[in-house]
Amino acid sequence: MFRPRALQSSLSIRDKIYSIDYILLLSILILGIISIFAMYSTDGGQFLYHTKSHILRFFIFFLFFFCISFIDIKFCHKTSLLIYLIFFLLLLGVKYFGLTSSGSQRWINFYFMNLQPSELMKVGLILFLAKYYSRIPSNDINNLKYLFFPIMALLGPILLVMTQPDLGTSVLIAIGGVVVIWLAGVKIKFFAYFAILFVSLTPIAISFLKPYQKGRILTFLNPDRDPLGAGYQIIQSKIAIGSGGLFGKGFLNGSQSYLDFLPEKHTDFIFTLFSEEFGFLGSTLILLLYILIISRLVKIGHLTRSIFGKLYCYSFATAFFSYVAVNMGMVLGLLPIVGAPLPIMSYGGSSMLSIMFGLGIAMSCKIYKDSPIN
Repeated sequence: MFRPRALQSSLSIRDKIYSIDYILLLSILILGIISIFAMYSTDGGQFLYHTKSHILRFFIFFLFFFCISFIDIKFCHKTSLLIYLIFFLLLLGVKYFGLTSSGSQRWINFYFMNLQPSELMKVGLILFLAKYYSRIPSNDINNLKYLFFPIMALLGPILLVMTQPDLGTSVLIAIGGVVVIWLAGVKIKFFAYFAILFVSLTPIAISFLKPYQKGRILTFLNPDRDPLGAGYQIIQSKIAIGSGGLFGKGFLNGSQSYLDFLPEKHTDFIFTLFSEEFGFLGSTLILLLYILIISRLVKIGHLTRSIFGKLYCYSFATAFFSYVAVNMGMVLGLLPIVGAPLPIMSYGGSSMLSIMFGLGIAMSCKIYKDSPIN
């Protein structure tokens, strides 16, 4: 039965190269090159620290993505629990040995880079839950005893990340995990129960929020309540995006960015800077590239024959969409500011590493799409 598929595990280098999804590959590369020009603009049109660091990280992690792509997806399946545990231990390490910056303790110093394990957990959790549900018979998925373990696996990292505190990343981790559970076939009634529980506990949860987190929620509801304080970022972001018009002000000509009206323009607000300089048409190009990447991830999920590969690709595609939607919604004032980077575009080594790792696994699903996974 599996004899034709078994050949896939011994593919030649030539066959593997032919099996690459070149549309996905080129989309990532084009988006990365655009991000370099955007980062160059954040440094005032000079090759300063952020630009040099971003170029180095992008090409190193792009090579990492390429290497992960050629690893048989069966290896990722076998080691998914180990990967999850390593990322979970790194999160525990942050709690006791992490670096503190701007009141948040989110990073571990590995000398060559400051690693943010919460970013890696976005992919690690999806990988682990995809394996977990791929091994459970469809008739047992809604059995309560099979729901306990994934809920614990989901809540553990979320609670650790919230204590850092990093509400935005904890929400994105939660989205990724919930999507896998949803796609695995868990009945909607369980989500309804948890939704009721979540709403009931919201007043209690709000009491544990830091003052600046409460301020962000109030600012989202009314940005003009503190235009020179908590509402400053979102007001300036809207001004910058609106002033770009249809064609933008031109490369290196963004007044909001160059006059330093726009804070954090190299990280969470990189889309704002790009929109001011290249306008609606430039923003549409970025959106099309993201749509292309997401559509290719879904296409790979359709092509791969293993349940594990399908669950992973569909879930990562949905999670990737949420990363983009949350960041863009945030800078447009449609969502509260939660500190969510824009995939590949934003400055940040951990975010770039996580995204390239996730994309590499998806590409492996494409190359080894006929590989049997037991």
